Order: sequence, then structure tokens, then C-alpha cells
Amino acid sequence: MPQGQPSVVPEDGLTTRQRRNRPLVVVHTGVGKGKSTAAFGLALRAWNQGWPIGVFQFVKSAKWKVGEENALRVLGASGEGGSVDWHKMGEGWSWVQRDAQMDNEAKAREGWEQVKRDLAAETYRLYVLDEFAYPMHWGWVDTDEVVEVLRNRPGTQHVVITGRNAPEKLVALADLVTDMSKVKHPMDVGQKGQRGIEW
Repeated sequence: MPQGQPSVVPEDGLTTRQRRNRPLVVVHTGVGKGKSTAAFGLALRAWNQGWPIGVFQFVKSAKWKVGEENALRVLGASGEGGSVDWHKMGEGWSWVQRDAQMDNEAKAREGWEQVKRDLAAETYRLYVLDEFAYPMHWGWVDTDEVVEVLRNRPGTQHVVITGRNAPEKLVALADLVTDMSKVKHPMDVGQKGQRGIEW
């Protein structure tokens, strides 16, 4: 098993094992493709470790059929790895009535409330908050509150947040931040998204 060597060993009083097992906040941001894809790759690793996984899709329509959803649902139901719960904005927030008239801002806030409840209850070991940077960037969800909740979450819960324009306060809190930059994309030359690549 490859073992990375840290360039700095902090004087924080923790053992190597304690530091290695510290729960992380991971942010995938930037204008390039692959932010959600990378997060779902982490979910596959978590599933293999037997961790319970909660996926919360913000912004993307509840009607979209993304390939990762089907794959992770099948894996989660297989009984071989961890469990997988998949929540889409506008459906799946356990205490929200399905109201087609509820606007996206309200749905995003309700989704964040559900995430807060699950973090407090330590429901999952890995949370994928897909496209959650957008509700913070747009002011739908308070970034200061998000940072505070994540900073004080109990247990060993890892949280991955994707989306363009991740707020600076979130970036400052995060343990791992990747900025996906675009070099080329087929859409630049008029090609539309395709099955198996975009969804």
C-alpha cells in the first residue's frame, strides 16, 4: 500500500495514527470538469471500507438520472461494502413535504438542515455534498454557519463539498482543496455532453 510522506510534521501532540485518522473536509472547486466525479470516486473508496455514505445533491434537478447514483445505489444494496443513501434537492430530505412549488433556495436550505441533523447524529462516515458550493456562493445558505458546523462536527465524519466558487472561508477551513482548471473541453467546439461522460 503506498504511503505518502508528509512534508511537515506539526507539533500538535497527536500521534501519527491519530493524525492519520483525523476526519477531513475536502473541497473540489474551480471551472473545470470532474469535481463531482472526483467526489464520487472517494465515495467508492469509502464504500469499499464499509463506511456508511450520505450523498446530498444540491442544485442538480431531482429528475436528472446520473450514472453515479445508480452505481452507488447498487453497491450500497449489495451488502458487500458500506451503505449508501442518496438525497436529491427537492426530494429525500426526510422531513420536507414534496412541494413542487418550493423554490430552489428553500430546497437548498432544507437540504442543509438535513445535513446538520445527520452530522449531529453521526449518521454517515462520508458525506458528499454535491454542488453545495453554489448555495453558499449565492447566499442561500450562510457560509459562516456551514464553517462553524463543519468545524464542530462530532466523531470521524469526512465531508466532501463540490461546486464552483467555493467561498474563501470554506476553503480556509478545508483540509484538502482541489481547484479543477479547464484546459480544453469538447463543448468549446460545439459538442454537447454525452452519455457515459457527462452522465
